[in-house]
This record gives sequence, C-alpha cells and structure tokens, in this order.
Amino acid sequence: MLPSMPQDVFITALGKFLPGDPIPNEQIEDYLGKVRGKPSRARSRVLAQNGITQRHYALDREQRTRFRNWELAVHAIQDALGRSPITLGEMDLLVTATTQADLVLPGFASQVHRALGGPACEVSSIQGICSSGMQALRAASLQVASGEASRAIVCASELVSRLLKAAHYEEVSDGSNSVPFEAEFLRWMLSDGAGAAVLQDRPHPSRPSLKVDWIDIRSHANKYELGMYVGAHRGPDGGFGTGWIDYPSFTEAAAAGVFTIKQDIRRLDSLVALGVDGFFALMDQGLLQPAEIDWCLIHYSSLHFKQPIIDLLEKGGVRIPQERWFSNLSTRGNTGCASIFLMLEELVNEGRVRPGERIFCMVPESGGFITCYAMLTVVSPTAPQRSALSLTTLPASETALLAPSPGDPLREKLVRELTHVWVDFEGKLQRVPILEKLSRGVFSVEDYQALLINLRQQVVEGSRWIARAASHITEEHLALRSSFIRHARDEHRDYEMLERHYVSLGGRQEDIAHAPKNIGSEALSAWMFHRAGQDNPFDLLGAMFIIEGLGSRVARRWGLAIREQLGLTEDQVRFFLYHGENDGSHMERLEAALGSGILTPELAARIVKTAKVTARLYLLQLEELGNV
Repeated sequence: MLPSMPQDVFITALGKFLPGDPIPNEQIEDYLGKVRGKPSRARSRVLAQNGITQRHYALDREQRTRFRNWELAVHAIQDALGRSPITLGEMDLLVTATTQADLVLPGFASQVHRALGGPACEVSSIQGICSSGMQALRAASLQVASGEASRAIVCASELVSRLLKAAHYEEVSDGSNSVPFEAEFLRWMLSDGAGAAVLQDRPHPSRPSLKVDWIDIRSHANKYELGMYVGAHRGPDGGFGTGWIDYPSFTEAAAAGVFTIKQDIRRLDSLVALGVDGFFALMDQGLLQPAEIDWCLIHYSSLHFKQPIIDLLEKGGVRIPQERWFSNLSTRGNTGCASIFLMLEELVNEGRVRPGERIFCMVPESGGFITCYAMLTVVSPTAPQRSALSLTTLPASETALLAPSPGDPLREKLVRELTHVWVDFEGKLQRVPILEKLSRGVFSVEDYQALLINLRQQVVEGSRWIARAASHITEEHLALRSSFIRHARDEHRDYEMLERHYVSLGGRQEDIAHAPKNIGSEALSAWMFHRAGQDNPFDLLGAMFIIEGLGSRVARRWGLAIREQLGLTEDQVRFFLYHGENDGSHMERLEAALGSGILTPELAARIVKTAKVTARLYLLQLEELGNV
C-alpha cells in the first residue's frame, strides 16, 4: 500500500502506442502464421469467450518484427510527454515494466533509456507479467511521494507476438499432432502495445491530472502454483522440469518447446476469487467505499471473467452500476502489463473524466498470483485551460525580415539567404524544450526564472561585444562605428529589467547577478567576442539579424504568453514587451548598415555564415538552461 507521504503524487500525462493497424480476428493467423500450415481448431473457441474483436501486433504478414519492444515504449513515452508539463530533459526517474524485453540483459529500463535519450537519471526495471505495470507505477509513486524524484516517467510495454509466431509451435505437440491447449490458448489472447505516464509532485497546470490516493499490491505465490510461465515444462506433480538454460544447447531447449508461453487455465477461476477477496479486504480496512467509485477499471484477460467478478462482488453486497465499468479489451486486446495504462489513457485523453471523480483500478495476474489495486482521484488543472500559442508565427503584415532593395542584386540575394537562415532558426526555436512548454501552456515560474537568468547573461555580454566590435572599426567607417556605439548604449542597462522580474518572482537579486553561464551561453559569448575582435567585424550584422529579429518578431509574444500562463503583471514581463516595441528601430540600423556601401560578395557570404553560427549557438544556450 502507498503509505502517507510528505507530498502528493499526480499522474499529469498519459500516452500510448499501438503498433500497426487494428487486426480483426479473422486475420490473426495471417500475422501469427498457421502451425504446420493448418488453421487452428481452438481459435474460434477462445475468441468466442474473450470478447476481443481486434488487436495490434508489431509483426507483419511475413511474421517479421517491425518494432522492438523498447521502440514501443519510446513511442508511448513521447506521446505522454506531448501532453505533459515536463520535457524529456527534465526526467529524473524512469521506471519500466514488461513481460519480455528485447535483450536478456541489461534491464529493460536501460534498453528504453538508451533508445529514448534524455538526461542521466535513476532507472528501474520491473519484470513480470500483467502486474508489473502496476508495480512500476507504485515504485515511481513512492519515489515522487518521498521527494526522491519530482518528474518521473513510467512505461509498461508488451511485445508478446514474437512468442506467438507459428514457427515456435511447430515442434510442440500433445501426442495427437496438435498443439496443447495450454500453449495455444494464449495465441488468441495476447497482443502488443505500450502505455506511459508522467508522475509529478504537482498537478498539470492546464489539463486534468490523476492524484494517486493509494496503491496496494500483494503476491500470493506462497499459496498458489505459478499459472503462466515460459522456460520449462510443468510435470504431472505440478513441478517444473529442466529449465531452458540447463538444456545441453539452446537448440535442444527450443526443440523441446520450453520457449512457448503457457497458461494453466485451470487456475484462472481461483484468481477471480482471490481478486475479489482482496477487494473486500480493502473495504474492511476502510480504504475502499464502493459508492465512491465513479470508474471501475479491471484488467480481465477475457470477457469471460467479467460476470464471475460481478457475481462474487454482489454476493458480498457490492453493486457497481454497469455504466461505471470501463474496459477497452475488445479494441486493444489483452496487452498485459500495459493494459491498465491504455485504459487510463483512453479514459482521460478522450475527456471522459471530470474533476472530483474517483477511478478504481484492479489488475489480477495469473502468472504469480498477484493482486494489484489502486485508487486515483481526478483533480482540476492548477490554472485555467489555455489554448496552444504560436510563439513565432506573426501576422502577414509583420513577416518582412529586412526591407527590399530593388535594383541591388547583391543585397536582394543576401536578404533571401538570411530569410532561409531565419526560417530554419524559427522552426528549431519552436522545438527548444522551454519554449515548447510555453507554446503548450505548461510554462512554470521555475522555467521563467531559468530563462531570466540566461537572458541576463546574454544582455550583459551583448552590450560588451557590440562595444568591442565598435572599437575595431577603422576610421574610414566612422559612421558605422557611431551606430555600433549607439546600439551598445541602448542595450547596456536592459539587464536591470531582468533582475527586477526575477526578484518579483521571489528570487534573490544576488542569485541572478552571479549565476554562472550555461555551456551554451559560454559558447555564444566566446563566439561573439571572437568575431568582435576582428578588424571591421561587419559580419556581426548577421548576428544582429538573429538577435534583433528575436526582439522585433517574437519577444512580445513570449512576454504575453508568460504573463497569461503565470498570471503576472505587465511590469513582470516588461523586458519582452519593451523589446517587442523597440527592436524594430535596431533592425532599421541594420538595414542602414547594409545600404552604406560596405557590402561585397565576400562580406555577404560572411554575414550569412555568422547568422547561421549565431542562430545555432542561440538555440544551444536555450537548450542548455541550468547545465553549468
């Protein structure tokens, strides 16, 4: 059970990935293949009972695996992050669950982390069958609740179809040239898919979240035989024979059929009673009041087991109205440990839940006779719902980057090339994690403080490198030197606005004033001072094109979005509003410099190169916020 902890835990985003198109029942053997070329005799019997009408496989019709299991997990995580208040770079814990990883070693979490990327973080691999997804959710919840982690990602992923291919059953026989029912049964039950969740210590600012009230998990393997297994055969006495790794060779183990997944269906009815008994125990402990359940999500591997569960509950005086039950077994299939995530994902992301509703989850597992229960409460966003904001796309009247210069082919060519640089920069800017959060409406005060620290360093350095560049302009270009000096004068005290913003958010002035540069800021500063130290460094007009373009084209939108999302006053975003209103005059100076007679083909090429480098380094210093 999840004990009382110093802070709450919230599922702030859910995601899924289902490989390929939905496969109807009549096409299953087109993907899994026919054992010894013959249609299955058990297929129709099993499908008639389990209630599944379609499912997904990561196989194609030639039984070739199209995705790895870690790829399913990565896609589901990315889907969850697309709805999340956090970015991948902010993840501090990754917990994964699966029945069968792609590699025997190392742990599945390491395999997923390698494919996913992101920062160095703690990882945990939970290996099991259906219950492992809930085990992973509980492990991450405990970490967040205790303060050990604040931004965790949990993923449960299943790629079982590889075990179900006909080729693995060719040598398996019950003596009558038929595949034993306990081996074939699962071919028509299981399917592929992945679900993921983001866990935090605070709710989502603009979408409903799920508060984790409690999670209870119990293994009863001390009293029951294992019901689902791979790696050996069970004998008449219930014991297991030679394990796969103890065969003389893997070839002999495969020929003996120990790698086929088997289900002892005789034990499934016991699991139903065990799961319901645990439900009653939670009631006796005062943790569960059936009348408080708004949604009942139970992972039953087959529709066949739903009515026995209902009947047992009703015998104990528990009646949960039919409209409160939710399952997507018929359309998703039995996705094992991912099933509870896929149910929650559909329930939440399709907008079916309302704040205050309580969701009861139950996952019984026949493999190790494990029962899992959880109670979740839907909570409101911490801020009003925000529509996504386009932070860089401006009205058509504001899209001109530089004024045209009819009759000057060299300058016209330069304008075209700089426009290409800007469009590329603008697209990549949208994908920078902190700005992507601003665009999605999940920007936080901490994000704003980090941005202010970074911008202060850039502004302080900016007036210095402009002044340095002015000092290296020779006397035949005195007018341009004066323009550079005026520019440096205009910029040199802007950092004070940033400091005031930071202090107004509860930060200390000395912290922003003495914060070290991140590695991207170091690179940008070094580049600017290097170019400013050259004689007549007019290629810095390319750098000004990028930086002043940000001020004139997007700063105001950033400021308005930050003000709206954080509920700030206009004075707390003054820097952005000021530059949005005044940097147009700086662009006019840039245009005047280009029209002053200094432009040559060589300088034009250098201006474009400097613009490209500056754009890349500007992105880098935003990407590396906090990495000092």
